[in-house]
Amino acid sequence: MFKAVTIVLAIGTCLLAQEIKRVTIQSTPVPSAASGQGMFNTYCAACHGTAAKGDGPAAGALTKRPADLTQLARKNNGKFPQLQVMNYISGNDVVVAHGTRDMPVWGQLFRSLEPRDNRIPDLRVKNLADYIKSLQAN
Repeated sequence: MFKAVTIVLAIGTCLLAQEIKRVTIQSTPVPSAASGQGMFNTYCAACHGTAAKGDGPAAGALTKRPADLTQLARKNNGKFPQLQVMNYISGNDVVVAHGTRDMPVWGQLFRSLEPRDNRIPDLRVKNLADYIKSLQAN
């Protein structure tokens, strides 16, 4: 009986070790505040997709499909809602019609990256919104 328990523990430990090897922690470099595209790719593309159509690899796991960010101007009578987008990214605004907010509040993260300079988080939000503006469908 003792040998059987030892073998089971050894097999279990071996399987556990194999599982642990599959788990990896990756850190992503913080994109430059000057690069709206870099920030989009780091913070937004997982849900919104690299083309910003709402079809990122994580979209299927969400209860509500992410917005197609290329249609924001079209849905706003042809004018890109710059201030609304900036407020939504920073967490200063919640779109009531969307119900609960599923999207992370990136402003909190941006402020944590630059605790001594409150201008840089605002620059990040503006440059990210400018990049989303550049993706608008014609």
